[in-house]
Amino acid sequence: MFENLFKLRGELTSQQKIVFGILGFIIFILIWSLAAELLATEGLQRIQSTHPDFVVEDSKYVKDDTIKVVTTRTIPSEDTTAAPQIVKEERIKNIVNADSLKGEDLDVLMAMSNNELEKFGLIKTKTYQKLPQPLSILTAIPTLLGKYDLMGNTWKSVYVNILSYIVALLIALPLGFVLGLIPLFRGLFGQIFDAFRFIPLAAVTYIFILWFGIETQMKVAFLAFGIMVYLVPVVVQRIDEVKDVYLKTVFTLGANTWDTIKSVYIPSVVSRLSDDIRVLTAISWTYITVAEMVNNTGGLGGMIFKFRRQSNIEYAFVVLIIIIIIGILQDYILRLLDRWLFPYKYIERGHK
Repeated sequence: MFENLFKLRGELTSQQKIVFGILGFIIFILIWSLAAELLATEGLQRIQSTHPDFVVEDSKYVKDDTIKVVTTRTIPSEDTTAAPQIVKEERIKNIVNADSLKGEDLDVLMAMSNNELEKFGLIKTKTYQKLPQPLSILTAIPTLLGKYDLMGNTWKSVYVNILSYIVALLIALPLGFVLGLIPLFRGLFGQIFDAFRFIPLAAVTYIFILWFGIETQMKVAFLAFGIMVYLVPVVVQRIDEVKDVYLKTVFTLGANTWDTIKSVYIPSVVSRLSDDIRVLTAISWTYITVAEMVNNTGGLGGMIFKFRRQSNIEYAFVVLIIIIIIGILQDYILRLLDRWLFPYKYIERGHK
């Protein structure tokens, strides 16, 4: 029963796939939780002050070595005696009210006990700035749904990505066939398109802004370009892989150039290219933040950019997980379409 588990290229049964899939997910969550604990740091959290001269009106988590400004109100004390304790308290109030907190000031607060800190609206707590706990990510979802319109932003990103897929395919497929089938154009432009794969896409954002502005069309064009520069050389490669036996067969049957393209090249290339398209369309999701941070009008990429600047790491992880889920669903849909459009591929591979 367990021999196939370690057999080279062995296959798991359906039951084993389910069991090991669940077990693997549990192990992954446990490792994640352990890593979050190991990377956690001690920080400060805003609470309601118990000091009569210092009132905190809003609560906010403080992460790592910086305390951000929150709404506070200082009430002057009637006793102005410059006793050592009062001087110390005034210094602490000035530290807490500062725009930022670093270095020696942070050391002063961290050296105090929780009882002392509570008077000034602070308490020591463990923070997960580098890696949040899985449970904190789950608890962040209701806030994202209500306050940040997670569903609306998800639809914006899906819409932009679908348009980018369509544009990329409409350009890359005919262009790839021209380069792959006609030696003149391959000689003129083949190496140029091969070289395009090495362009750092994030670096050409400004060029697309100059060409298309800062609205949706720029984001679609940028993501479509990211897919197209990889897809065109793949189309050419798939054309080169068409077997000569098929070409000789149609030539024997008296087929002309167009008949050969229509009956051999297009079916053969497109059927094998479908797997490449499924893989390459994921590129648009990898660059979604780069595209949507320009004129940030929403979308999952725009949300990640905003949360990164606000240090809301739990929210950023939620958005990343949403993107992964969308990618998995997208991949599953494309697999179903592939089985429906090209069923003979799976018969050849031995799939039922």
